[in-house]
Amino acid sequence: MSIASLTGVLKIFGGTSPTPEEQAQLAQEVMLMTLARATAADTNIKTIEVEKVQEVLLARTGENISASEIRVAAHSQIYEKAPLDKYLVSSAKKLGTSDRLGIAQALADVVNADGRVSDREVTFFNDVVTALNLTPAQLMGLNAE
Repeated sequence: MSIASLTGVLKIFGGTSPTPEEQAQLAQEVMLMTLARATAADTNIKTIEVEKVQEVLLARTGENISASEIRVAAHSQIYEKAPLDKYLVSSAKKLGTSDRLGIAQALADVVNADGRVSDREVTFFNDVVTALNLTPAQLMGLNAE
């Protein structure tokens, strides 16, 4: 099943606990949702950002997602039910730290895709990191042994 269907996210948002396989699917779907929305964070979806999302998703998930699927995910009707941060907060509770960090790192790659970062993109990144319940130390790779 393609991660573009976002069925895992919808299932989690409904309060269901995932199996290990569903948890892996959820991490990939959350990454897709987050990166797709990032392309629209500054209100201007650029081709280079969509291409970067495709590149990052292929590298991190093995999924080859089309540009049209990314654009649809960026403006999906799913966000009419609840904003992205609510999906992220619910999903973060079901994801491990490494999955949440992977999403944040992938987001940083996409935000930097066009060589400039707008204030809206910074705000979007900070909102995502907060919703994913990541600390600055975790983002910097500082882990107590």
